[in-house]
Amino acid sequence: MPKPCPKEFREDVVRVARNHEPGGTLEQIAADFGVHPITLSKWLRRAETEEGATSAMPSAKRS
Repeated sequence: MPKPCPKEFREDVVRVARNHEPGGTLEQIAADFGVHPITLSKWLRRAETEEGATSAMPSAKRS
């Protein structure tokens, strides 16, 4: 089993994928960072889920 990527790396890749230029593909972004496209898709879904959970929490509990 491959070693997990650091959280900061995953966050950077997700940020780039979300802000990619028109015409750019997730497959190309994944290749640029050396990850599998399916892995990138999973990271994007996980980030959306985590952000949804964070925004649903009362502000007092987020700190």
